[in-house]
Amino acid sequence: MDFSFSAQEEHFRQELREWLTHNLPLGWGTPVFKMPKGNERLQFLRDWQRKMYAGGYLGLSWPKEYGGRGASMIELAIFNEEMARVEAPGPLNVLGLSMAGPTIIVHGTEEQKKRYLTKILNCDEIWCQGFSEPGSGSDVASIRTRAELQGDEFIVNGQKVWTSLAHLADWCMLLVRTDPTAPKHRGMSYILVDMHSPGVTVRPLRQMTGESDFNEVFFEDVRVPRANLVGELNNGWGVALTTLMNERGTASFGTQARFRIIYDNLVALAKKSAVNGRLATQDPIIRQQLAQHLIDVEILKYNCFRNFTRLLRGGTPGPEGSSLKLWWSELNQRMQETALTLQGSYGQLLRDSPWAVESGRWQHNFLRSRANTIEAGTSEIQRNIIAERVLQLPKGR
Repeated sequence: MDFSFSAQEEHFRQELREWLTHNLPLGWGTPVFKMPKGNERLQFLRDWQRKMYAGGYLGLSWPKEYGGRGASMIELAIFNEEMARVEAPGPLNVLGLSMAGPTIIVHGTEEQKKRYLTKILNCDEIWCQGFSEPGSGSDVASIRTRAELQGDEFIVNGQKVWTSLAHLADWCMLLVRTDPTAPKHRGMSYILVDMHSPGVTVRPLRQMTGESDFNEVFFEDVRVPRANLVGELNNGWGVALTTLMNERGTASFGTQARFRIIYDNLVALAKKSAVNGRLATQDPIIRQQLAQHLIDVEILKYNCFRNFTRLLRGGTPGPEGSSLKLWWSELNQRMQETALTLQGSYGQLLRDSPWAVESGRWQHNFLRSRANTIEAGTSEIQRNIIAERVLQLPKGR
């Protein structure tokens, strides 16, 4: 593993830190700041994304001719780490930036690049990802949503679920089956669908956090121009892999930094909490849990560095990424559970209750963490991938 950064890379880090100091929302990171809600929150995040774009910090690794900065993978990793360090708000159009844009850059036509990329960066158009379906959430290749090519149009019928931001999205990167007679991983195509098209219905799903960021999406005879096909007809699986694996290694830098912050906040909570009639940090069981969490956070850190070093040496994201996803998703749940243990009966209070500890943020994060082991591939699927593709174990019958 390589832990060093060049003088140019450290200069980029300092430049970014200075920009964040002068551009983060007033009061950010202090109890004074309150995140807006509803439509005001959406406008806040849209404005923040546009500020980052104007500052040259969006589409960092994208080619300059498409509005990017042409930055290196290391600079992109530094950016993710520094954004996590200050817990900066994320851009509103996160799926467009992290998935749709990079996929169009790799597989899209020149016309598609000119049409979509700038509007992804400046948040004029928000994107969602239409992969998961009822009965085929983690097994993406088993999709049943069909698109029949008629002349210069696809006619789309089917359903997607767990579609984040679909209720806000203008466009959807949609994986459809265009040849139902082909083997499971073939006969799929990757098309871009205008979410305002006739026949598209979005139904928000209420989560146990009280939010509704996930959605069901129904397609009934939706007409999509053939010009919106990305890559080749019936070769959508290869395009989808680009979407799924894009920037996995560089994003892990932000992940490991965020988890160190969670751990530090957990220790701070323990220092002001009482367990079994004494300070939590004096309780042997709590001390053991905190020590184990620190070990697990360090394991995550060094595996992120190892994965990223491999990418820098010419490798590509592989099944080893399943280990990282499995590790951080289950670690987050364990740390959130410890936080509720530290609060005792106060852990039952919901966010924004006047009596909730730290405004109930740990309760909210605990509830949200339950989705971590489902989204982006369940823990069961990740273990299968590790067993079959990393450890080369035989498949079960």
